[in-house]
Amino acid sequence: MRTLSDHGLHDMKDERWNIYVQGTYISQWQPAFAAAYSHLNGTPNSLKNSAANSFTGTVTPTIGVKTWQGGVFYYAPEMIAESPLSNLKGLGGSIQDFELQKTGSESATWYTSRAYFKQTFSLGGVSSDLASAPMQLAGTVTSRRLVISAGRLSVIDIFDKNTYAGDLRHQFFNMAFMANGAYDFAADARGFSQGLAAEWYYDNWAVRAGRFAIPVTPNVLNMDYHIFEHYGDQIEVEHKHRIDKLPGAVKFLVYRNRADTGKFSDATKIFNADPAKNGTTCTTANYSNPNANAPDLCWARTTNTKLGIGINMEQSISDDIGIFMRGMWTDGLTEVYNYSSADDSLSLGAIMKGSRWGREQDSIGLGYAASFLSTSHVAYLNMGGIDGFLGDGAISYKPEQVVDLYYQHHLMKSTWLSVDYQHLTNPGYNSVRGPVDIYGVRVHVEL
Repeated sequence: MRTLSDHGLHDMKDERWNIYVQGTYISQWQPAFAAAYSHLNGTPNSLKNSAANSFTGTVTPTIGVKTWQGGVFYYAPEMIAESPLSNLKGLGGSIQDFELQKTGSESATWYTSRAYFKQTFSLGGVSSDLASAPMQLAGTVTSRRLVISAGRLSVIDIFDKNTYAGDLRHQFFNMAFMANGAYDFAADARGFSQGLAAEWYYDNWAVRAGRFAIPVTPNVLNMDYHIFEHYGDQIEVEHKHRIDKLPGAVKFLVYRNRADTGKFSDATKIFNADPAKNGTTCTTANYSNPNANAPDLCWARTTNTKLGIGINMEQSISDDIGIFMRGMWTDGLTEVYNYSSADDSLSLGAIMKGSRWGREQDSIGLGYAASFLSTSHVAYLNMGGIDGFLGDGAISYKPEQVVDLYYQHHLMKSTWLSVDYQHLTNPGYNSVRGPVDIYGVRVHVEL
């Protein structure tokens, strides 16, 4: 777009349309690690402890078109090819590559990631400029406004955003830093949904609310559009502030899902009462556990609700350093339906720009994240049960933890090269396995 603008063919201050393309390739290597056992009694969801490689590659064109005053339509097809570690099993809230999807393959797959309308109603206040960017037309907005978004998008395009932990094509590699790890936001197996969200901005305050569709069963592509019966709701309140003239923000988020899910305690009770009700005998949607001596969530599925409460904070502490923290509690009673396998989560860290050493577009970041399971979830896993990600056959429970250190180097115009190191302890929340080291390289291009 900048090239067109330089030739007088595009207005970068008041756009009627824009087109951008991103490409990201991530390659990771996991050395062999120690484990007291794997796949106990045939349980299938252990992280393999032999050396392994993983990769993801994505290409995303984004198109924005102004439809009328305040109205914009955004469309983003996306291609992904991937090969995850251990078929994306064995890690809970610390999946090592944020790009990984539950239905991906090594063959390139195209799909629609986003297709939605966004309408902004100006309500007065101070005007400010929006820069041209992917999924954002350049223009002017007021500090008091109402924004309505409807269509297909990711819930975390709107909710739980953080300046220093969220843009993972430039920042951390680990999924624990993309959003609150325990935020089981409505999404298909690729991370997207259909729904409606409203955002009300009043100077330094913002309130957001949204309802989105959930899959017909956990972690699949097919969606349940009975949105008044099964859904994911969220409300977020944000306040922006300045400390010594440095910007910061605090957000509080509450989400509530209503879906046909299995309670961990119900699954264990049903199995204890009748051991014939296990994963090998279940004919409805299940996680294919071959262990006939273990409970299975498929026997416990009925309409349940899930509640989560989270906090999200960011603060600039100098012109080139920012810090962040997220934390979330959920009731932990039911299986994870949409996101990573964590019942509670915590993440924190810092990012420094390279301007301090004369590399304005470089950055370095250090983050720590911990994920936790509920008592009933641990008991279910200890009996050999599995969920969408976890299940070693038994468990010596400790929180799953990861330290993620990266450096991003600006190679040339629109191209960045990043190196990354992750140290994971208690993979799958199991203290007799690991620790695990993962080394990664990322190439990111923006056009």
